[in-house]
Amino acid sequence: MAAAPSLQELLDAAMEAAYLAGRRTLAYFNAGVEVETKADATPVTRADREAEQLIRAFVQKRYPGHAIVGEEYGEQAGDANYRWIVDPIDGTKSFVAGVPLYGTLIGIEVHGKASVGVAYLPAQGEMIAAADGLGCRWNGRPCRVSNVAKLSEASLLTSDVRMCQQRSDAYDRLAAQARLVRTWGDACGYALVATGRADVMLDPAMHPWDCAPLLPILQEAGGHFATWQGEATIRGKDAFATNAALYDEVLSVLKSEQPRKS
Repeated sequence: MAAAPSLQELLDAAMEAAYLAGRRTLAYFNAGVEVETKADATPVTRADREAEQLIRAFVQKRYPGHAIVGEEYGEQAGDANYRWIVDPIDGTKSFVAGVPLYGTLIGIEVHGKASVGVAYLPAQGEMIAAADGLGCRWNGRPCRVSNVAKLSEASLLTSDVRMCQQRSDAYDRLAAQARLVRTWGDACGYALVATGRADVMLDPAMHPWDCAPLLPILQEAGGHFATWQGEATIRGKDAFATNAALYDEVLSVLKSEQPRKS
């Protein structure tokens, strides 16, 4: 019986798979790739599908018993103690527009806990990777969240302003206080928080594959990743990330949100 893989081994494998898949997406980036529309009205391309197929083949060869969940091809049953959760292109709308703010995401749940996370931003040449107790690294160098302690001095990011505003008043309340407000969204926004280049990132809607690596990445970088109610999970309906100093202030605004009247 093969020995159980260590977190370091899994992290190294996830980094390799994310790099290979991310490089595959670059073959179609700004190359006029055909765009299809899925049933949920979101775009998908050949790049999404090929990148996920590559990751699945990698995992099946390296760890044939492990379970896999991917945005494009669903769940493949296996050893539930090791579940790979994959988003081949997080930020497909940016990808098809030729904007480099997209990423290849791989998270691994070990015995039910989100323990390994890799976010590779291929068009930017950035790899952010972490595992429980092993720290967070940005292109091989240790990285940390910022030390900004006041929202009035913070940078606030989101993937979609309109979705936030349609949901409630929380985004507008945060934006009114923040020093800088930008839409460097999807995987890129969370990577910026984890590496100390931004301070708050939020999304009003999430799926597990959108955020599977983000919990270990933010925690190992000294920050927080949680739902708008403060639950540290990759299975919430929404999400936000902050450094340690801003967490309580931002969470209080999100928890007290007032829904928009229809």
